[in-house]
Amino acid sequence: MNIHEYQGKAILKSFGVRIQEGIVADNVEQAVEAAKKLKEDFGSDWVVVKAQIHAGGRGKGGGVKLARNIDEVKEKAGAILGMQLVTPQTGPEGKLVSKVLVAQDVYYPGATETKEFYMSVLLDRAAGRNIIMYSTEGGMDIEEVAEHTPHLIFKEEIDPKVGLQAFQARKIAFNLGLSGDAFKDMVKFVAALYKAYDATDSAMFEINPVLKTSDNKILAVDAKVNLDDNALYRHPDFAALRDTAEEDPMEVEASRSNLNYVKLDGNVGCMVNGAGLAMATMDIIKIAGGEPANFLDVGGTANAQTVKAAFNIILKDPNVKAILINIFGGIVRCDRVAQGVIDAYNEIGNIPVPIIVRLQGTNAEEAKKLIDESGLQVKSAILLKEAADRIKEVFAA
Repeated sequence: MNIHEYQGKAILKSFGVRIQEGIVADNVEQAVEAAKKLKEDFGSDWVVVKAQIHAGGRGKGGGVKLARNIDEVKEKAGAILGMQLVTPQTGPEGKLVSKVLVAQDVYYPGATETKEFYMSVLLDRAAGRNIIMYSTEGGMDIEEVAEHTPHLIFKEEIDPKVGLQAFQARKIAFNLGLSGDAFKDMVKFVAALYKAYDATDSAMFEINPVLKTSDNKILAVDAKVNLDDNALYRHPDFAALRDTAEEDPMEVEASRSNLNYVKLDGNVGCMVNGAGLAMATMDIIKIAGGEPANFLDVGGTANAQTVKAAFNIILKDPNVKAILINIFGGIVRCDRVAQGVIDAYNEIGNIPVPIIVRLQGTNAEEAKKLIDESGLQVKSAILLKEAADRIKEVFAA
């Protein structure tokens, strides 16, 4: 679950990570009050107005602006709020900006000794361990750094038996070329950052940039945080941080029905039970000449209600030209799933695209008979090859 920068920074601060302080605002008036509060607390007329969306590259799209006085705060906040911000990570449609973070200016006027670093904490699946990835080239696209200057990217593996060790934090500070007070502050920063990542069961913490100020303080200027959905039961307060306006509406609707759904760009809707079967189903669709329009896992309790909800979500995608239902009857009986498909079909009414139903497992033959005798415009199959042939028939018609 992605969260906004201001929310990620609040989590970091709660674990002792020094951050660029800021106040979130929903409108221009709140932005002005935030700027006044920051001046009162930190003494600078300059603030940074930052769009709050779930995407990186905001500065490139005009979503991060420096304001040197209150009039500029009004101007910059007014321009950013309500804009459809397009960045390299949003796609051409962009994202609507409904909040801005008014943050303190940490690049002190006239300062010449600041330095930006990149740092992230995430799981390295190949190594089976958490890693801290860092670079002296902060403030840039890390992908570009990795491609053109890979020797400037460092990785520190964390042994899960003992966690982050003090010598590893010192090694990171040394590799970043720091010394003196900045070195000591970076060691503290790394330790606090890893503690925050570990204690919150996060999937990723990315700080770009980590800033060394001209007075040798280390702080997080940005925060891109992805919380592990599967661990939210241990952090019920984090569930309130979810901003559904930043997510695909169909994925939000699917989550409310306890369906696992990911939209893709194809033309064949998929409804399956089990992630492995979903991958095989998408392969079959491609082999048959189609392209999967989604990943949709109805789980192990497929019934009329879940099938209906899945139908409604798939049919909202105008690119869908056919639907393949591929269910393995293990815990759930195939004939019950078939009846659920029939009931959902009758309840929804006229479904404008062909439906192929492949049921295999417990009571598969009975399920096929139910589908074939239902009188509905549904094509049944038992083998995957039969399902592929039905898809070919759809596109050949």
